[in-house]
Amino acid sequence: MDNILTAEHITKDFTNHRALDDVSVEVPRGKVYGLLGPNGAGKTTLIRIINHITAPDSGLVTFNGHQLTTDDVCRIGYLPEERGLYKKMKVGEQAIFFARLKGLSRAEATSRLKEWFERMEISDWWNKKVEELSKGMAQKVQFIVTVLHRPELLIFDEPFSGFDPINASILKREILKLRDEGSTIIFSTHNMSSVEELCDNITLINRSHNILSGSVGEVRERFADNRYLLTYRGDTRRLFEATDRIGARAEVGDCDKMGNQTASLWIGNAGEKRELISAVNEAVDVCTFEQFIPSMDDIFVAAVKANEQEMGR
Repeated sequence: MDNILTAEHITKDFTNHRALDDVSVEVPRGKVYGLLGPNGAGKTTLIRIINHITAPDSGLVTFNGHQLTTDDVCRIGYLPEERGLYKKMKVGEQAIFFARLKGLSRAEATSRLKEWFERMEISDWWNKKVEELSKGMAQKVQFIVTVLHRPELLIFDEPFSGFDPINASILKREILKLRDEGSTIIFSTHNMSSVEELCDNITLINRSHNILSGSVGEVRERFADNRYLLTYRGDTRRLFEATDRIGARAEVGDCDKMGNQTASLWIGNAGEKRELISAVNEAVDVCTFEQFIPSMDDIFVAAVKANEQEMGR
């Protein structure tokens, strides 16, 4: 796979604290890459290293096949979690100011900004002062400034913080459009629903270590644990007899909205699914049978819990 960025064996120490401990990630080109983890896990430190704001104590970051240098920063757009605008400036003039810092002419900056303000539904705010903006509106302006110079790699640290559902939806739409236009996006978030909607790949960092990486599909399959969800009508005792006979496990739940009984079924491996379906179908009247696919929130909690137990905490 073509990776736009790799970080290999990154370690970073601060006073009395190791922020990153031998962390490696591979970010595929043209994908949305989720960088996940609890507060203090090391996500922001890794992002700052990628942006050349701080340097690792050991390890190597490569960008487009070569060691990352300060010259590469102009090809990266970074929206940090801690954001700030000059409150007394007018919104449009401030956006032009930042755009020109990134190498755009005033005319080109104005043209692109007008288009983006329209897309983000804030055109009416062009001549208003920044101090008049809500937090969500100000974040829209900062998002626009981050992407305006069309960098190859975009990094968003908690981009949905402070957004209501409508504006979060607008931002998600634009992130996917940027990906489809060829940008690679890394974003750090606690919002697991956003991960499911947007991410192609993820890395989960906990206590300074990379504990889980892969495509979203692969990760969800890995945590599915050969579990299947069943809704049925019939004698539950016959269901238990059937699953016991083939060495499967059944756990009955509540009835669904249609009045059908629900159950979770576990088998030894995915290859036994056909036998399970046959046994269950003979025992009860099957309404639905599907593989259980865990949510990213389920995976996040399970992976962090397992890592904490492994590290004796």
